[in-house]
Amino acid sequence: MSTLNVDKVDPSSGTALEIGTSGDTITVPSGATFVVAGTTEITGTNNVQRPNVNPLIINGDMAVAQRGTSSASITAAGYNTVDRFGVSITTAGTWTQTQEALTSGNAFADGFSTALKMDCTTADASLAAGDFCLVRYMFEGQDLQLLKKGTANAETMTVAFWVKATKTGTNIVALYDADNSRVCCGSYTVSVTNTWEFKVVNIAADTSGVLDNDNAKSIYLDFGMAAGTNYTSGTLPTAWESWVAADWFVGQVNHADSTSNNFHITGVQLEVGTYTSSTIPPFQHESYGDNLQRCKRYYETQTSFYWFGFQSGTNVTHNSMASCKVEKRATPTGTYSGSIVNYYPNTGGGNDETNNIAAMSIGDKNGSTFVGIDSMSTAPTDAGYWPIYADARNAVLNWDAEL
Repeated sequence: MSTLNVDKVDPSSGTALEIGTSGDTITVPSGATFVVAGTTEITGTNNVQRPNVNPLIINGDMAVAQRGTSSASITAAGYNTVDRFGVSITTAGTWTQTQEALTSGNAFADGFSTALKMDCTTADASLAAGDFCLVRYMFEGQDLQLLKKGTANAETMTVAFWVKATKTGTNIVALYDADNSRVCCGSYTVSVTNTWEFKVVNIAADTSGVLDNDNAKSIYLDFGMAAGTNYTSGTLPTAWESWVAADWFVGQVNHADSTSNNFHITGVQLEVGTYTSSTIPPFQHESYGDNLQRCKRYYETQTSFYWFGFQSGTNVTHNSMASCKVEKRATPTGTYSGSIVNYYPNTGGGNDETNNIAAMSIGDKNGSTFVGIDSMSTAPTDAGYWPIYADARNAVLNWDAEL
């Protein structure tokens, strides 16, 4: 190999300098430094151009938990604490999930202050054939078009994350294509009990199965915690294949076999391309505000707010309007709780009443949400439409458009 040593290379004309041609690979050796004038230096092969300005995985640092920081007695699929990361369970123990605050350890030293923790509270040491338990993240198809899946130019992927578990051994990461019922998996090993370890799992490119370009779920990213023989008796698919149940989690250890077991995860990232632990691009830390806004596309909770609405008729239900702060992925479902105090400035006496929320009617994904409130005997007795000022500081509204 020839070596060219120069102090400076300038274009022969103009200001554009081309290095290499189409199809070439330009390599910066490990330990070398590539400096762009006016910027901080980029070291080694980590100087990659990501295809997305934002991380593909939302809330990978587990910082946002709109539903709360702890949820107990988990035995079924759903979202419980940290946003965007749900669980799927079929009779594989009972769990408490928390948004864990980190104050020490390798993940904390790498810049992560929160994690998702799964604590087994009822063990299942003898899994039935159809049992499984996993942590799941789901992507919209339109967010993964950059993978070029199902084309000749399909991209490889790399999943990286910090993990800590009581039980050591083999664990499985699975990507499932819900549009085409295809799957590809990788394995990693928890080597030291109750110690944060950084893991990198490579996922092959798939030239079959184009992802739908829409807002529906297309890819599941699953972190296995337990799986019965229905899902472990085949061969782990490290290349994409049509989904076969027996191949899904081959080799997965059972984290549900003892109430002493915990499983923790944070710093989850999905990158386009094939990387190792030394070449993987750094985790893209977002501000909490930006992270929260992206989470609210799927789920939003509101507290401590006010409405203006109208009383219709005599002692009947009246309506007020509340709007989502962020447009949802799709028309959401709504839940509600708490009380509202209503004031009727038109009555002269400033009548007020305390009501529970009686009904919630969703408009559309842009947030037109109407809340019906039962009127009481102290409401205005004159027929007609009366303006209402509603104090909802003790009420909670939730909009859910999760995948």
